[in-house]
Amino acid sequence: MRSLKRFAHFRVIGLLALALLSVPSAAIADRAGAERNLSKIRLPQGFTIEVYAEVPGARSMTLDRSGSNLFVGTMDDAVYVVADKDKDRKADSVRTLIDGLKVPNGVAMHQGMLYVAERHRIVRYPASDFNSDLPGDKNGEVIFDKLPDKAHHGWRYLRFGPDNKLYVTVGSPCNICDVKGLEGTIVRMYPDGGKWGVYARGIRHSVGLDFQPKTGVLFFTDNNTDMMGDDVPPGELNAAPRPGMHFGFPYYAGGSDRHPQWANKSPPSKVTMPVVEFQAHVAPLTVHFYTGDMFPKEYRNDAFVAQHGSWNRSTPVGYRVMRIKFDDQGTVIGKEVFADGWLQHGEAWGRPVDLLQLPDGSLLLSDDYQGVIYRISYEGDATRSKQ
Repeated sequence: MRSLKRFAHFRVIGLLALALLSVPSAAIADRAGAERNLSKIRLPQGFTIEVYAEVPGARSMTLDRSGSNLFVGTMDDAVYVVADKDKDRKADSVRTLIDGLKVPNGVAMHQGMLYVAERHRIVRYPASDFNSDLPGDKNGEVIFDKLPDKAHHGWRYLRFGPDNKLYVTVGSPCNICDVKGLEGTIVRMYPDGGKWGVYARGIRHSVGLDFQPKTGVLFFTDNNTDMMGDDVPPGELNAAPRPGMHFGFPYYAGGSDRHPQWANKSPPSKVTMPVVEFQAHVAPLTVHFYTGDMFPKEYRNDAFVAQHGSWNRSTPVGYRVMRIKFDDQGTVIGKEVFADGWLQHGEAWGRPVDLLQLPDGSLLLSDDYQGVIYRISYEGDATRSKQ
């Protein structure tokens, strides 16, 4: 009886958290507040951070080929465009590009087209280099309309792979449940939406994927099941070198941990365990492999993972950026904190979301709580290597 009461208590907390998450994040945008707190962010020696732009509810980001226009998705109804035409690495302007959309979290550029993933569909728009003016919504082309139109975990993430195919993450519409259709998958398709299929299954809620530069292997994050306790189950970074793999959910709640209601059920196929486990409830979102020349060379081909932060944990954790170290063969060899300080004395003042590399090798980092995009750069000797 006590365990049932405890589960009911967690369920109420979960419903309250979902209600809070449904509040439009565009209402929160505070460049001045973010700039006041920049000194609290800890980075390795030689790195600096500054505010690049103020964008309400900033989430996923993508650049045009010229590097002049940054497109930013949100969990509200708008996609923004941030212009930096003089290339001084500071935003010249920020404006609403397209609005009236349904949770346009995912954005990606490919061959002069801007792809936008709404909750229920993927639309592409013409996006000429050096021109931040796009036609209206009526000129968008719907290339895929089979995404589950469910609010729970209904924000998608887009990425083009080295095979020139579009990958989209599709969350499971629950904390833990039996998924159907495209729920809990990564879907892959041609740029026009054709020849689509499920690339990976058994995923609770991924909001980030990227491809290891040396091997081309797909890596993606996954958010663990909530309301099982402070320290279980772990968050995940997974590797999917081939299609058809199953990553455990809902039979596994995160890592090798199992939910009591699913402990005696067998998955339909062999389960692949994560290559990296994170602390429970840190909410790992974007994974981004670094390929630039600005950072010290030991960072090249390593990955950065943005941790959005916990909501159903007694003591908050996350709210930081992790570095995942890889060897020359593309195998994970370690992890460490790269940037933190958004969590102070148990209170968070910012929530990292997405990472994107600029042409000069610096990194952009979006924060949907402050409604800003940061730029992280390195001012030391990029040729140095740790001994």
